[in-house]
Amino acid sequence: MDLNINNKNALVCGSTQGIGKATAIALANEGVNVTLVARNREKLKEVLSELPEQGNHSYIVADFSNPRDLQEQVIKFIEKNHGFHILINNTGGPRSGEILTASLDEFDNAFTLHLKCNHILAQATIPFMKGEGFGRIVNIISTSVKEPIPGLGVSNTIRGAVGNWSKTLATEVGAFGITVNNVLPGFTDTERLTEIIKIKANSVGNSIEEMEEIMKNYAPANRFARPEETANIITFLASEAASYVNGINVPVDGGRTKSL
Repeated sequence: MDLNINNKNALVCGSTQGIGKATAIALANEGVNVTLVARNREKLKEVLSELPEQGNHSYIVADFSNPRDLQEQVIKFIEKNHGFHILINNTGGPRSGEILTASLDEFDNAFTLHLKCNHILAQATIPFMKGEGFGRIVNIISTSVKEPIPGLGVSNTIRGAVGNWSKTLATEVGAFGITVNNVLPGFTDTERLTEIIKIKANSVGNSIEEMEEIMKNYAPANRFARPEETANIITFLASEAASYVNGINVPVDGGRTKSL
């Protein structure tokens, strides 16, 4: 299948590790000009060196805990370089824990990292997309949008807010050739999952190995996803081939989510 996104420009957030990095590589392999976004300059340089030589790849240093700075850096980049046809919204998940013990600051911080930053980036990139008659926004969220996950109280709450923000935006920009979709990763072999496994193992007195096996068995696939598998779905949604897919949630979880 020809995804027909050669020479498109993509802004990929949280792209120094995990699903974000895998997505940046997958898009670059399809001929997309990728701009990485994260707060660590050295890690950004490392990932940039791993992208295919063909293509006009670059990076932006910005901290998602400071949305105004993120907004300023992205707008400055667009003014000096080019706009973006593709926006991949992605950042690290909130701290684990039961919702009743969560502080107001935790909710505020998560809302800023996930919803405010997504909104700022959409506002910065959509004008160019409208002018091109082509735009793809893919938000990497969580299966908690469909089924809240025990022990992830703040994450469950904020991810649901992002899902509804995304659905609302999809209805507003669809007429301009722009789609807005959510990818909901299940247990994916990333640093984030390693952290969750440790917390769960400690809370019930299991070893890390025992907890890994328990969590793998939650999915009919009986394994964790590779970041590249999720990146493939994101890349498809970012392509011309997915032009009539808009406003949906796509679980990539090996069948773990029980709801339709």
